[in-house]
Amino acid sequence: MKNTVLVGFVAGLVGTFAGVQITLHYVKPETVIVKEDNKPKIEDASVYDVQLSDNRIKTGSSNQVDLTGAAEKTVQSVVHVQTHFVKEEITFDPFMKLFYGEDAYRKRERHGEAAGSGVVISPEGHIVTNNHVVQDASDISVTLGNRKYDATLIGTDPSTDLAVIKVDAHNLKYCEFGNSDDLKLGEWVLAVGNPLNLQSTVTAGIVSAKNRNIDLLTSNYNPEEKIFPIESFIQTDAAVNSGNSGGALVNQFGELVGINTAIASGTGYYAGYSFAVPSNIVKKITYDLIKYGEVHRVQLGVNIMDNNSEVQQLNSLSTDKGVVVTGVIEGGNAAKNEMKVKDIILAVGEKDVNSTSELQGIIAMYNPGDKVIMTVQRGEIQKQVEIIME
Repeated sequence: MKNTVLVGFVAGLVGTFAGVQITLHYVKPETVIVKEDNKPKIEDASVYDVQLSDNRIKTGSSNQVDLTGAAEKTVQSVVHVQTHFVKEEITFDPFMKLFYGEDAYRKRERHGEAAGSGVVISPEGHIVTNNHVVQDASDISVTLGNRKYDATLIGTDPSTDLAVIKVDAHNLKYCEFGNSDDLKLGEWVLAVGNPLNLQSTVTAGIVSAKNRNIDLLTSNYNPEEKIFPIESFIQTDAAVNSGNSGGALVNQFGELVGINTAIASGTGYYAGYSFAVPSNIVKKITYDLIKYGEVHRVQLGVNIMDNNSEVQQLNSLSTDKGVVVTGVIEGGNAAKNEMKVKDIILAVGEKDVNSTSELQGIIAMYNPGDKVIMTVQRGEIQKQVEIIME
């Protein structure tokens, strides 16, 4: 029985990348596929020059949070993303060979459409969404209010399932970044998006957990393409369904604290668990994609596992806290700084480390050349290790 439930849960989780509503149909093959090398280079990254406003929306009494202002503010910067894609498939028809002497294999184009959400993050029209919303798209369009725009793909990051697109517009209302590290368990948040083709939908919930690893992106792992999945999701109970992917998760002030990405469900519909990429990771990834066209990512160069009392006992460790180093990659940042197997990483900078997903999320926000101070427990000795990330 337990295995059945587990299989159902995993199948529902993997099958519910909360956002893409896909319909396939056959149309005339006149569609022109946009080539990768036609992507424009966007030099402007002024979205990151915008500071958080001090004019935060006031809440109600101390006993009741008023979310109406945050909702009204956010719906004006959340868009409906629609894509058209073309996939080539090969069919086999033995009768063609038998009766006409022709090759039994035939190539044909299969055309489809998908839909999701996105969040405007700059007045110049930069929009962040999920990679799986725009992946393999030949055409991307965006609906904001009563206007529809053609959109251009700026860049994608399969490691975090994020992407940036851009529309040719100016003075757009945009969502300001909040600090996802400041989120508290039980804090009210809003999910804003376009579920089930219902545009500008707002749902409310609380932060249920932080730094969740749900093995959603594991299949993306590809060292040759420099794809190293990073999962440190915010879990909420705000209702999210197909079409919400790429939409906004905001706090009571209307600040962007996450990008809604997935749900855990055995049916494909909301069952109480939704997950969002934290805004601090989103900000780093989108900045790199806008400025460089790719993500400048660093690797610590270790294999790690969560620590607990059982791991402590089996490995004769001095604490059950932090994250245990199980392997050190030769030539990596950790090896150059003499980190060893069974070292326990307790903190990075001022941030305590309690899980592998939390450590991955912290490291994901660093750039090459950044100096990182790590607190490491080795045996009974606690030491500070300084690492220059490469």
